[in-house]
Amino acid sequence: MTAELVRGQNHPLPEARLEVRVSAGTPVVAAATLGDENGTVHGVEWVAHPGSPTLPGLEVSRQAAADHRLAVDLDAVPDAVHRVSVLLALAAAGGAGPSRFGAVAAPFVAVTGLDGTEVASYTLTGLEAESAVVALELYRRQGAWKVRAVGQGYAGGLAELLADQGLPQARQLAGQVQEAVAGGLARSVPAPRPADGDRARQPAAPAPGPDHGAAAPQGTPGSAPAASPYDPQAAGGPQTPAGPGRSTPQPPYPGGAAVGDSSGVTPPPAPAGGGPIDYSHPRRRHAAPPAPAPTAPPAVPGQPARPVAGDATGWSMDERLYNQVWGMFEDLARTAAAYRSAVDFAESRRDKEIDQALADPRSRIGGQGDAAREAARARYGRLVAQAREALDRDLAQLAAEAEVVEPALPTAYARWDNPVWHAYRVPMEIPMAVRLGDLRLPEAGRIRIPMLVRLPLERGLWIDSGRSGGSLDGSFADSHERGRLALESAVAHAARLLAVYPAGEFTVHVVDPAGAGAQALAPLVQSGVLAAPPAQGAAGTADVLARLTQRVDLVQMALRGGAADALPPGLDTSQQLLIVNDFPHGFDDRAVNQLRYLADEGPAVGVHLMLVADREESAGYGPLLDPLWRSLLRLTPVADDHLADPWVGHAWTYEPSLVPPGSQVLGQVLTAVAAARRSWNR
Repeated sequence: MTAELVRGQNHPLPEARLEVRVSAGTPVVAAATLGDENGTVHGVEWVAHPGSPTLPGLEVSRQAAADHRLAVDLDAVPDAVHRVSVLLALAAAGGAGPSRFGAVAAPFVAVTGLDGTEVASYTLTGLEAESAVVALELYRRQGAWKVRAVGQGYAGGLAELLADQGLPQARQLAGQVQEAVAGGLARSVPAPRPADGDRARQPAAPAPGPDHGAAAPQGTPGSAPAASPYDPQAAGGPQTPAGPGRSTPQPPYPGGAAVGDSSGVTPPPAPAGGGPIDYSHPRRRHAAPPAPAPTAPPAVPGQPARPVAGDATGWSMDERLYNQVWGMFEDLARTAAAYRSAVDFAESRRDKEIDQALADPRSRIGGQGDAAREAARARYGRLVAQAREALDRDLAQLAAEAEVVEPALPTAYARWDNPVWHAYRVPMEIPMAVRLGDLRLPEAGRIRIPMLVRLPLERGLWIDSGRSGGSLDGSFADSHERGRLALESAVAHAARLLAVYPAGEFTVHVVDPAGAGAQALAPLVQSGVLAAPPAQGAAGTADVLARLTQRVDLVQMALRGGAADALPPGLDTSQQLLIVNDFPHGFDDRAVNQLRYLADEGPAVGVHLMLVADREESAGYGPLLDPLWRSLLRLTPVADDHLADPWVGHAWTYEPSLVPPGSQVLGQVLTAVAAARRSWNR
């Protein structure tokens, strides 16, 4: 039975290997400190944080997130450690987001076994101006470990908290933590966000209609916060399996308030004929329920159910597939995390057993030491084999799911070699997301997870033409070759964005100051999909930047003034994409500031950046451009392990979505887009 702790209460811990799970509702930094019997932290090497996530017996998340899982092995912590304090701090990177815990929902912390069984939990209530807090501490008392609910907050943030624990370098370490968080946010794949408020959402399985008492719609005043698509505690409804070990939540049915709400509308009286009373809300919109999701055929006894494409929740098949792909992404991340954690535990246990055996002088005489080493290694082998068996079982199920999902993906989610592109038609509606490449882990073999990013884009894109940190083979050491590959990758991404938007709703501008990208840009130029020929030279660059900056200013003023219909006639209100090749060549200080402005303010009003650049070439600007690089999602033209998932922070290898060599599909798609654009402009 779970112990629900209040501040100051403690509870014994039944086992040494545990998880500390954090749910905060907003991105927070999770860290942990190791303290002596007085709780003093003697150095930065006693602090686990996103920049240095692993200590003996302890591992924390590598980035800020709303949910965390901290791995703890109390048998592996040093003997000098008597306290393990779990710390939470609001992510201050970029200056966005809440600055105090009083402005967000109370964080929830639970200590669980490795099977997920809760041992103790604690809700951190009563926080106001604090931006950092000691949530829990695991402490050693008379040879046994206990957990205590602390809830001690600090308005001075992480620096004040660490200083209070006796760390001399508290302020410097707090700065390093925030730098690591900023870097983690910049490299993290954006987590899935709920569907737009005007998109009706419905459980995949048949559910009661809107007239039978539904929850308030997400995003409306007074309603609960929008739940993650993978939150197992989401609103009720029949559950449908969505993958290996995955329980798909049911989002609330869209509509008005539930029966018995306080809207002030009186239900109609009972009919004279004694029929059933109609309790439907008189102002509730009625929408036809979507077709039920595909159901899996009956499973063979003793075997897992065969996967089916589109068996996640969602209003449309595209939304179901989007949620299913993100479910596969999360499953693979957590499966790999469990395997790595098991291997790490096996290694630490083996090393500890060998050290204990060798610490006894008697074991060094005769064969006792050798026997102890062999026994420790044998136990290590068995533990790793068990972990690998569980991993292989999960990977087989994920591979089977990927085999049925990939062929079923619509155009926006499909690879360029998918036959769906040969039947391409310009869409009538904007899709939920677009595919920017594939993600894989070294343990997963041939499994590739489509990297789907929601539309409209919330961040600009940076196609890195520099020497890739994750690709060490030196295959593309020549700077000109790297630049060409990066621009070709940018053209493929731009073509996909043009292809998934309806005619006239997406416009592409190109700035190529030196004209060095003429060959790679040829598919866009020759097909006629660009708004204008690529701008060249300092004058052309300044003209494009000035027009887009003016557009951002006008739309912002119109929206803030509540006069969106008062925009100047002829203003292009479609989504705008600016491709900048060979940055910062051809950019003066004014142009650089305008580019930063577009990167910061543009996405909110439909202006997006795609920067093809080598960061080293802009080193002369110093830290001035650091916010620009952090604001963009970095992609590479070759496989590179620089992206992280939003759950456990694995380093994933990103593979760009490129057109197969010799394929004519790119030209065919762009020709169709150009024809539709000409028809729309008539």
